[in-house]
Amino acid sequence: MSVLSPEQCQRFAAEGYLVLPSFVDSGTCERMRTVILEQLASGDGPVEYEADVAYPGSPASIEAEGGRTVRRLLKAHGRSALFAAWFDDARMVEALGQLLEGPVVQARAHHNCVMTKQPRFSSDTGWHQDVRYWAFTRPELISTWLALGAETPENGGLKVLPGTHRMQFAPERYDAKLFLRPELPENASLIAGAQYVRLSPGDVLLFHARLFHAASRNHTQDTKYSVVATYRGTDNLPVPGSRSARD
Repeated sequence: MSVLSPEQCQRFAAEGYLVLPSFVDSGTCERMRTVILEQLASGDGPVEYEADVAYPGSPASIEAEGGRTVRRLLKAHGRSALFAAWFDDARMVEALGQLLEGPVVQARAHHNCVMTKQPRFSSDTGWHQDVRYWAFTRPELISTWLALGAETPENGGLKVLPGTHRMQFAPERYDAKLFLRPELPENASLIAGAQYVRLSPGDVLLFHARLFHAASRNHTQDTKYSVVATYRGTDNLPVPGSRSARD
């Protein structure tokens, strides 16, 4: 049986994103949170720090106050059987296969992580498309974003520009780091239509790699945790020699 209805598939095709409410049970979410807290405390495994990304609000360096605030626990698939089981979840794989119209596989060279957004030293992420991280034959990839707690505008939840995955953008509309330039009138009018994606624990957001999205820093007192992966069709091959070919 199909996981997604025709209406859900049509909505994703039109808007570039889709929320699956209560897709993961509360017990699994809580067990994932426990593993995350243990790994943050132990320092095990590769991480990315807020200071590494140098976004607005990030500590100036690793040595600065808050410099070792973790932004991502990397290589999540190999960190815990819980994460591996979720990334291979049959329902999720089936849903993604419906949207990408064929068998899918996780692309692990980027994402494949736990996103942490901590209160004091988190940063603002500008409007961008995740396709910039990938080098595949076609820019048809979908990310899954599992919320382990509430995600709101106040704690740095995602906001999106619906339909932008179907649009073409001239190079001058991006800055040197491939963020959308908000000062340009044509970009400002587009950004005015932004939609916040509010998530509850266990909700899953699916979004296209070409969809523009952004997020503010966390203005609350509680850390936000999200488990993130990206998938491609098995016939969508990586560009030889690229980072995407090494996963």
